[in-house]
Amino acid sequence: MTAAPEQATNTGTAARAVDASKIYGSGEAAVRALDHIDVEFERLRYTAIMGPSGSGKSTLLHCLAGLDRVTTGQIFLGDVEISASSEKKLTLIRRDRIGFVFQAYNLIPTLTAEENLTLPLALAGHKADPERFDRVIDTLGLRDRLSHKPSELSGGQQQRVAVGRALMSQPEIVFADEPTGNLDSRASAEILGYMRTAVDELGQTIVMVTHDPKSAAYADRVVFLADGKIIDELVGGDADGIIEKMKGLGA
Repeated sequence: MTAAPEQATNTGTAARAVDASKIYGSGEAAVRALDHIDVEFERLRYTAIMGPSGSGKSTLLHCLAGLDRVTTGQIFLGDVEISASSEKKLTLIRRDRIGFVFQAYNLIPTLTAEENLTLPLALAGHKADPERFDRVIDTLGLRDRLSHKPSELSGGQQQRVAVGRALMSQPEIVFADEPTGNLDSRASAEILGYMRTAVDELGQTIVMVTHDPKSAAYADRVVFLADGKIIDELVGGDADGIIEKMKGLGA
């Protein structure tokens, strides 16, 4: 097996949606979760997506990550239109070019932390690059937990493994859906700090859905959704500024 190749770290657009709509159901029962959205996410940046419940933020994230398909419009990963890709090609794109962090960790209970960290690479027939492996586990503080199984780890430690798993192959972009939703405030701050470091020091691109202004404040940019539409954004805001922005938007 060969080591996974390092991805290029050139600036530009990591992912984008073009006139993207997602409709569930039909007729009078139809629900428009996304309503003609146009948005771009830059490489090497940490972006948060915020909005009230039902705003479409998780739907947008899942469509960008190739976990769901838009009804109309286009989704691009770099220059590749994944919304037009076959299921087989989309599976390979998700495996090789995208990382995803779920709220519920999604670790394999019978595998150790190290085995969970390297599982996507193993499934692709690759070995972890030793230098990348060391940088990720040291960034996340996992070196003394590698032989532990998920049941022997705290919630925060399990989520650190989940974040490390998403980072290990240096995907072009990592999508995170409420990654601290099951954690206490201290563990949440640790995870968000690790993700911030991954962008600043490991050259990662992260797009995260969150409902928490304190979590969003770790990001370089915050995109606000309501009723399936992007209604505003904020660059470089702190938690108080994000709260004020949400109040002004009626969120």
